[in-house]
Order: sequence, then C-alpha cells, then structure tokens
Amino acid sequence: MHFRQFYVGCLAHASYLMGDQGEAAVVDPSRDIEMYLAEAAAHGLRITTVLETHLHADFVSGHRDLAAATGAVIGIGARAEAAYPHRALREGDEFAIGSLRIRALETPGHTPEHISYVVYERSGDARPWGVFTGDTLFVGDVGRVDILSSRLPVAELAGLMYDSLHEKLLKLPDETRVYPAHGAGSLCGRSISKDSWSTIGRERDMNVALRPMTREAFIADITRDVPETPIYFLHSRDLNREGPRLRSEREMPPRLGAAAFSDAARAGAIELDVRDTRAYAEGHVAGALHVALDGQYASWVGTLVGPAQSLLLVVDPSREEEAIMRLERVGYENVAGLLDGGMAALRAAGLPVSACAIEPVERALKPGRSVLDVRRSGEWASGHVAGATHVPLSQLQEKAAGLDRGAEWAVVCASGYRSAIASSVLERAGFARVVHAEGGMDRWRSAGLPMVKG
Repeated sequence: MHFRQFYVGCLAHASYLMGDQGEAAVVDPSRDIEMYLAEAAAHGLRITTVLETHLHADFVSGHRDLAAATGAVIGIGARAEAAYPHRALREGDEFAIGSLRIRALETPGHTPEHISYVVYERSGDARPWGVFTGDTLFVGDVGRVDILSSRLPVAELAGLMYDSLHEKLLKLPDETRVYPAHGAGSLCGRSISKDSWSTIGRERDMNVALRPMTREAFIADITRDVPETPIYFLHSRDLNREGPRLRSEREMPPRLGAAAFSDAARAGAIELDVRDTRAYAEGHVAGALHVALDGQYASWVGTLVGPAQSLLLVVDPSREEEAIMRLERVGYENVAGLLDGGMAALRAAGLPVSACAIEPVERALKPGRSVLDVRRSGEWASGHVAGATHVPLSQLQEKAAGLDRGAEWAVVCASGYRSAIASSVLERAGFARVVHAEGGMDRWRSAGLPMVKG
C-alpha cells in the first residue's frame, strides 16, 4: 500500500492519496490537482477513484478536474444530490483499490450527506487499517454543525453528529488510524490539534468533545463559542454540489495599466493588495484592501469580500498565478485585472498612493493611543491589553463606524497578520491615524508585558 497526506496550509486542508497494485484513490482533493497526478505517476499508479467525504464549504474541490484528467469515478454521499456524474454512496457501499477495500460509513452531522471511509489494507481483513473522517472527527475536536444553520436546524445536525461519533466512529477498534480533512486553524472546527493524524483510541481518551456526556449536553456544548462563518462558505458548498468549472477553462485575467486599473476601481471593483505587509505599508493604492499572500489569504478574502464582487489584484509578477489559484480554491473566480507595472506605474501616472505606519507592538501600544484588538473572542479572553477595544476582524467592516474617527488607533492581533488586514479595513473606512502593531500579542506576551484576562 502506498499512502500520502497532502496539506494546504493556508486553508488547513488535508487530502490523501492511497494506492495499491497500480490503482489509486484520492480523498477530498484540493483544486490544484497537479500534486496528486505527480505522486501517482512517481509510484506507477493510475487514479481510478475520487472520494468526497461531503460537500465542502471552506474550499472548492478538485474532484471534477481529477475526473477529467484521469477518467476516475467520483464517489460522494447520495444525500449530496451532486449535479455532476458520480456514484451516489450509501452505508456499506465499497470500493476496491488493488487489494485495498474501502467501505462507506454514513456519518452525518457536520453536513447531512457526510460519509467517512473505512479502509482495510487487505480485502479479507476483519479489522480496519484507518478511517478518513472528513469534518466529522478531527484530532482533538469534532466538526462544526452550525455552518448550515440557515438551511437546517442546528440542534438536529448536532444530534446527528453525536450519533455518528458514538454509534459509528467510536465503535471502530482503538488502533484504527484517523485521518481528518482539516488541521489547526481551520474554521470547520473550534480547537483542532496541530497533529496531522490520530487513532480512535487516542481520540476516545484525549478529545474533549468526546468526553462522557449526554446527547443533550453534547448538543449544547458543540453549538457554543463557534468561530465566524465566512461569506464564501455557502458559495463554495454550492459550487461543490454543482461541480465547479474546470481549471482548464480559466483564462488569465488581463494586466491593466494604471489608468485602466483606476477606472475599474471607480466602477466598483475592489483593489486587493496581496504583497507582503512591509511593501504594502511603504506605498499602496489609496483605499486598497490588504491581505498578504503569506498567510490565510483566501479564507480572509472570502470573509471580507463577497463572491460576486470583482477584484483587482496588486501582486508581485512572480506570484500572479499563485494569487489567482488560491482564490480559486475558495471559489473566487472574480479577478477582473492585475495592475501592470506595480506601484511605480501608479506613481508615474500621478494617481493617489498611501502609506501605513508600522511599529513593534511594544512601542505601538503606548499611552495616548487607542488600542483595537481584532482577535477572536477566545483569544481576547485569554489575555489582552487593559483598556483595549475588541472587534474581531470578521466584524470590523460592519462595526468600524462605531469607532472614534478622531483617535489614533494601534491595531493588534496575535502575530500581526490580521492586524495588517484590519489596518487596511480602517483606512478604507476613512480612518486617517492607524498604526499596525507588528508582532502582535504573541510578542507582547513573550516580553512579559502586562495583560488582563476575561
């Protein structure tokens, strides 16, 4: 058996390839499928099967691209009602990959159609080798059930999740390997571990969501303190049901000169600066939204910008394809143009350019400045600067109007990534005196500087 886990860090997304006797299956593929094709070719494998655990909301799947490239059959839960050619799977359905046997286990909760895949290393084995748990069981956590709350009762989904965990997954042998679809940082869970895999026995002993409790207590617990649901989640989910456009059909967006770029912005497109924060701070398009590529770029764009909104990218030429591909991973195929010639072209055309102040956090958070902390509620409760104002980044566009425009604001998060985004959000909202606190509360805490909790 050949097995490999692939990990897309910016989305905390794990996918898998397993193969035997010249055949291979891919589970929950990313939209950039080249890594699976290369792995299969390197080991003399032909991808015959693509398995989806559910209709993903946080990324757009590569199932159609893989099927088009390889002729593979796509398997997904029958309740997904997928609109593309597929095999609709139900409890107990099986696939053979060489001598491997893969059995479908219906595990609804995170979504109604969710399937986990139990893998037996040899077709006649009685005890499984492992299980792909998708977004039902993570390492140290379980999947959220509130993402579809606008379409299904959250308590109903939570009850289904309890049953899937206790009546199905936890009845697998303790040594069964657990391979989930996400790791730490994913918005599909609340407190997922940094470990990339686990076992049923370890999760039974260590996972706080699996500690002994009644079904009612589990429902109450799993529906509290959940993170934000980004704008793009239902959009991506619907694309995954319909079948996203093949990447081979996509054309590169045009490069626009400074004047055409500016005209497109005046017509309503959002200027998105994806360069590193230092480059953005030194000079950027006045009013641009800044989300650096080196971080959770696509998920934050998908949190702050609607999927129908046109985007204009300011990006280093060497990273144009990456910037576009990573937006496509969340279903954003709305890039109307790329700034040709960069900031030099804008300056040469006499168009407005802004700068942003950056200071180390220990200098930025000083008397006389108002402090805006844009971390999530749990992070804030674990320790923050006395007197700071708390507005999570996901809510800042809505709540900026309630902040004092006359104050000088020092913006802080955990490490500096989100506060850089937040600084651009405030600038777009008309705040003139904004300082990005570099290093964030992680650096503040490491320096032993004072904080309050709660």
